[in-house]
Amino acid sequence: MKNLIYNRTKSFIEAVPKGVKVLAAAKKRDAAEVLEAIRAGIKIIGENYVQEAQAKRPLVNADVSWHMIGSLQKNKVKKAIQIFDVVETVDSIDLADCIEKECAKLNKNICVMVEVNIAREPQKAGIFPERLKKVVEFIIKCRHLRLIGLMAMGSLTDNKDILHKHFKEVRNLFYDIKETFSLNSSFEYLSMGMSSSYDIAIQEGANLVRIGTAIFGPRE
Repeated sequence: MKNLIYNRTKSFIEAVPKGVKVLAAAKKRDAAEVLEAIRAGIKIIGENYVQEAQAKRPLVNADVSWHMIGSLQKNKVKKAIQIFDVVETVDSIDLADCIEKECAKLNKNICVMVEVNIAREPQKAGIFPERLKKVVEFIIKCRHLRLIGLMAMGSLTDNKDILHKHFKEVRNLFYDIKETFSLNSSFEYLSMGMSSSYDIAIQEGANLVRIGTAIFGPRE
């Protein structure tokens, strides 16, 4: 299994276009599996749950960046900002405010992205596009938050036309936000696409893809 993860990871990294970063989505994967992906060249680890990341990060103990890619509850923020380097899933002013306050207590800065629910699916996390600018406006006023991009899930569909449409809409939002708020080069990441949709996401401008199955194989 270890060699398989190493080979999959190395092949995947070599196959994506230059300039696209690969995040290994490590939900339910053990530290040994994550270390194989890192050995093959992964520099970013994504976790969905604070508690799982808290247990796993000391075991991995590698020079990589840790991203929170699952929904973050406000009661988990205090722990999350001590574990993660980036929170990709800020989806409300309330959550951004909670992160800012906890960071202020520790005199710590943290990088964040705003998660966009581009398909407006009620069962999914993320902010609807029409509320995006209000959240961005709040974040850029926060002393301890550094806005570095947008994150989107994409629809749970095999329809490529729909995926192209949604990823393109997020890309347009990204550039609109960048221009509207005169954001500098630190606002750089468009985190879109997973194992089933990364190729379409890249075609539509993603420069950070979140890959689980294509690296680690199916979860048991």
